[in-house]
Amino acid sequence: MKRKTWLTSIVAVAVLLVGYLVFPSSKSDTSEITAKVQKGPFEILVYSSGQLEAQNSENIVVPAQLQDRDVRIYEINITDLIEEGTVVDSGDYVATLDQKTVEEVLNTAKEELETAINEFEDAKMDSNLTLSGVRDQIINAKEQVEEFQIILDESVYESPSVIRKAEMDLDKARRKLEQEKSGYALKERQAEAKVERRKLEVQQRKTRVDKLEEIYHSLVITAPKHGMVIYGKDNSGEKIQPGSTVSPWMPMIATLPDMSSMLSLTYVNEIDISRLKKGQKVILGIDAIPEKELEGEVVSVANIGQPMPKSDAKVFEVKIRVFGDVSDLKPAMTTSNVIYTATYTDTTFIPTEAIFENDSLQFVYLKKGKVVKQIIDLGDQNENLTLIRKGLEEGDEILLTEPENAEDLALEGLEIYEEIKARKIREEQEEQRKIEEDKKKPYIPNNNQKGNPMGGMIIIG
Repeated sequence: MKRKTWLTSIVAVAVLLVGYLVFPSSKSDTSEITAKVQKGPFEILVYSSGQLEAQNSENIVVPAQLQDRDVRIYEINITDLIEEGTVVDSGDYVATLDQKTVEEVLNTAKEELETAINEFEDAKMDSNLTLSGVRDQIINAKEQVEEFQIILDESVYESPSVIRKAEMDLDKARRKLEQEKSGYALKERQAEAKVERRKLEVQQRKTRVDKLEEIYHSLVITAPKHGMVIYGKDNSGEKIQPGSTVSPWMPMIATLPDMSSMLSLTYVNEIDISRLKKGQKVILGIDAIPEKELEGEVVSVANIGQPMPKSDAKVFEVKIRVFGDVSDLKPAMTTSNVIYTATYTDTTFIPTEAIFENDSLQFVYLKKGKVVKQIIDLGDQNENLTLIRKGLEEGDEILLTEPENAEDLALEGLEIYEEIKARKIREEQEEQRKIEEDKKKPYIPNNNQKGNPMGGMIIIG
């Protein structure tokens, strides 16, 4: 009996032990994740991928005659193009444009010229016939005047009424002769104008045929200088290839880059673009040469964005000049760019994930004996860290996660919130003052300005 009681006690203790291990106390025993406020150097970097291109290059374009509006060839295909990367000398073959397109337009122009010549000849014959008929009418009018003059002379012994009628007939004949002469002069000027118009049309048609024939014999494109052929891009950003269409408005076929000076062309999203400006330092890595690292400098930043493919986001073009030895670099190589947008030598900062906010202010959960909501004044930030202007000191301990009793915690640092509000009001007032001053300034157009004074559009990605 005692043995049975002993076994029952052991089983009961075992069950209680298992229950304690499997079903622990419901009281929360979660550990806090904290971080220390740090002080020291702080850098704000923008990362982007770019593509190398020559800073200067010689463009290979369609024949200049295609840009003549009289030619009226609005686009033409590239039927053949040498391989990209080929090194050529001045005068070497590069590409061939579609001769069939020009040939069709040329044949039509020749037909129009022939029609114009025929119309010119017809106009001359019509003018001769018309003026010949008018000359005959003038001769007849002269003879009629002579006839009525004879009748008047012979009626000298007739009655006054007969003489008067003869005088009236003579006057009428004379007026008709003058009318015929005036009409002839008018018809002569009309005929000359008609013939001149036809002659001018023939000249225009002939000029167009001559230009088209000149273009027809210039569809084989050659290199203007020594260099490496790099394909141009069409209006959609795609590389020119055999079969691509070029036009007087998009005449680029290829370029011959100057390999001694290189740029990295990159695109930066609209969130980071406000940080970028000319002159900022850049460290470039060359993907094809991992061991190579070069310095660079931002030389232009686009002031207008463009949409990313299949996205609502916008990016801005940025150009970075590459310093150092670029002899082993090639156009279109990919670069990894690190742009230094700001550097602080001694400043206070915390992990960005430790910052919380509501509708009007930002704060952290600060541990100082007890946890409080500490209002903070934020500065700049990089990928992971944010500068603190006011509210925290080096070494302060803050939570990285929101505590369970967050709604019950006291809020400290309201004076910082008031300072932030006052600063924003001053900034808005200053902005409004500048706007009002600009409105009062007289508008003076700059008629001598050429191009974009900002130096072009740049996009960063």
